[in-house]
Formats: sequence, C-alpha cells, structure tokens
Amino acid sequence: MADTTLTRQQILDTTEDVLRRYGPAKATVADVARALGVSPGSIYRHFPTKVALREAVIHEWLHRVHAGLDEIATSPTPAPERLRHWLTRLFEAKKQHSRDDPELFDTFTTLVAEHGDAAVEHTRDLVDQLQTIIAAGVERGEFAETDSAPAAIAVFTATTTFHNPLFRWEWSEPGIDAVFQAVTNLIVEGLTRR
Repeated sequence: MADTTLTRQQILDTTEDVLRRYGPAKATVADVARALGVSPGSIYRHFPTKVALREAVIHEWLHRVHAGLDEIATSPTPAPERLRHWLTRLFEAKKQHSRDDPELFDTFTTLVAEHGDAAVEHTRDLVDQLQTIIAAGVERGEFAETDSAPAAIAVFTATTTFHNPLFRWEWSEPGIDAVFQAVTNLIVEGLTRR
C-alpha cells in the first residue's frame, strides 16, 4: 500500500486486527505497519505515539459498542421510557460484544484499564447522557425534582454490574435479565416517586 493512500481508518481497523491476533502486550506499531505493507513512520504520521494509536482504537471501539446511546438520550420520548431503553441498550451491547468476540472484548478491557484517560472520558460521556435523560424528566415533570448530576452518577453506579466488564462473567448467568429489570424498575420508580 502506498503511504499516500493510507487513511486513519485503515490504520485503526488494522490495529484492531493486530491487537486481536497478538494481544495488547505483544502488538506493536511495527506489526500494524507490516500488516498494512508500510513503514512504521507512515503510522506515526497519523498517530504520533503508540499510546495515541491505542487511545484512538479504544475510542473507536467504545463508540461502536455504544452506538445509539446518545440518540436514545436525546430522543423526545418520555424520560422513564428513555431511561429504560438507554440502560437496556447499554447492557445488551456489552453482553453481545463480550459473547460474540470474547478475545477482542478482553483485549479492549485490558487497553481501557491501561489507558485511564480514555476510560474516564468514556464514563463521563455516559454519565452526561444519563444526566440529559434525568434533567429532561425533571423538567417535564416525569421525574421528581432532583439534581440531575448526582442522580446520573447514582444511576450509573447502581447499574455497574450490567456494564462494567469486571462483571461480564455474570452476564450469562440464568436470571440476570430478571435482576437487570428489577434494578431498572427500582431506579425508575425511585426517580418518579413524589
């Protein structure tokens, strides 16, 4: 591949493949360059460091896993329904990705843990989406009067079992969906209680 035709997206896609093949501990920029048929310098023209490349891949993966959440958060549907839909979509996406490609899910879990800034930014985005839903519900009288910022953090924390990869082994347990529904019901009822 000629260096002039190399795109950022090609590098990200190839890096994901290399990470899947070698794992995060062994994958190098040289491996990515080799897979693309270019020099490592070609990669560094797009990403100044290995860390920058890995963080970009993490952001790309998290965006893909959480596709549609922002649209749910900003939809005009009633806030209780929107909150249920958002929580369900997050849980289902995590279950699907951990089940369909467990090696890649584990790889990205490791990378996210190694690159704390990416995890913090990602969590902040998710909590902001929850805050959008809760604030809209308060404004429309669908939720009781509450400060949406700490309420969003509380909802995110209360549902940790259903989105934090540390709990992925529980996601295939019998009855986990019933537990998820019970927690979701408690959250929605707690926000609507007057």
